[in-house]
Amino acid sequence: MKKKILIGLALIAMAVVVLFSLALAADKEAVKTMIPAGKVDLNSASQKELEGLPGVGSATAKKIIAGRPYSSAADLSKAGVPAKTITKITPLVSVGSVPAVAPTATKALPSLKKEQPSTVTTPAAPAGKGMVWVNKETKVFHREGDYWYGKTKKGEYMTEADALKAGYREAKTQKKTESK
Repeated sequence: MKKKILIGLALIAMAVVVLFSLALAADKEAVKTMIPAGKVDLNSASQKELEGLPGVGSATAKKIIAGRPYSSAADLSKAGVPAKTITKITPLVSVGSVPAVAPTATKALPSLKKEQPSTVTTPAAPAGKGMVWVNKETKVFHREGDYWYGKTKKGEYMTEADALKAGYREAKTQKKTESK
């Protein structure tokens, strides 16, 4: 009877060792699939390829794609990628040239078109006195003399009555102050 118990325990121990080694091998394979075999090109990688990098999720991958083209991995900071993530992925990425896209392909695939980010729009002068600058993204309007009057990316001039009717609210900003 003691022999049967010892044989049973030995079989259980061997089963545990085999299962543990299989689990360890599976973890190594998972790690291999998480880290790309070659370097990932920041200027041409797909969102899925970028998400395979450590510390890069879908939001960060979208930031990377939106900020293209890059001349170095350090340029990722301009796209809003955290410094810690840049440090992690720098040895795993490369910076190639921007792929050329034929004009007909751009028409066929509108997702390849990319708006160039601009910091400030230079709008046409207001049509007359009493016009306000409406920021269409924030649903806020600015009066003449406000710092942001005519300066936001997505906006237009309209009368104050039209802005209020459209559901915009007045900004809570200070007037421009003259520097001393």
